[in-house]
Amino acid sequence: MIKILSVDHNNASSAGFYCVQNRKSPGHMAKAAWLKCAENESVVIKIAVNDLGKQLGYIEYMEAEKAWRPVTAPGYLFIQCILVLSKDWRSKGVATMLVNECIEAARAKDKRGVCVLCSDGPWIADKSLFAKCVFLKVASQGRFDLMAIRFDDTAPQPAFNDWGTGLPKYKGWNLVYSDQCPWHQKSVNDLKQAATDHGITLKIHKLETPAEAQMAPSGFGTFALINDGQLLEDHYISRTRFDNILKKESGHE
Repeated sequence: MIKILSVDHNNASSAGFYCVQNRKSPGHMAKAAWLKCAENESVVIKIAVNDLGKQLGYIEYMEAEKAWRPVTAPGYLFIQCILVLSKDWRSKGVATMLVNECIEAARAKDKRGVCVLCSDGPWIADKSLFAKCVFLKVASQGRFDLMAIRFDDTAPQPAFNDWGTGLPKYKGWNLVYSDQCPWHQKSVNDLKQAATDHGITLKIHKLETPAEAQMAPSGFGTFALINDGQLLEDHYISRTRFDNILKKESGHE
């Protein structure tokens, strides 16, 4: 039997965040602190567990006005992240169960619907799951699709914010991130060290509010690696990946 565990800042230290199990890791602690911030009071995290307490998958959603993605969707709930690693549990409908949890919560809160950012690329769910849950594509930009399920056909459609307009202001090497994802802290530490080893200056910009993330310079919203106004990566990357980027940019592949 699958059960749904609710996680907030009060029990995060014991429940964890599914994708980062080490409670003492910098990323886990950063995420726990992020949850305590007043601007994240609408964040809901649900983890699916089996009878033995094994975590099978999770979903994170919040009021769209407070989403950490470049979207505008007043009156909606926004699915920030969803992850079910095991194909076995995907086949048993765990991801669908978690999406339906969010849909039911939206109906209970008299929301206009639910929306989500998706892509066939890395670090974000693809659209097949949401299509199965009767979400429809309402917008596309870059590699991302914005999908929504509306409870009222007269409700305004969710829309993208244009994240490309802010790119030119980032001169030199820049890393933009937030603590919304517990993997980001490791990436920031690794990329800072790589930059030092390669003798370059990497400017670090931490997003502190949803409003900043909604105007961030990437579709992912909470991560962007930029060089002289060019977006090179829009999601978490490893030290090895950054080393390869630096070699390519310097012409020393």
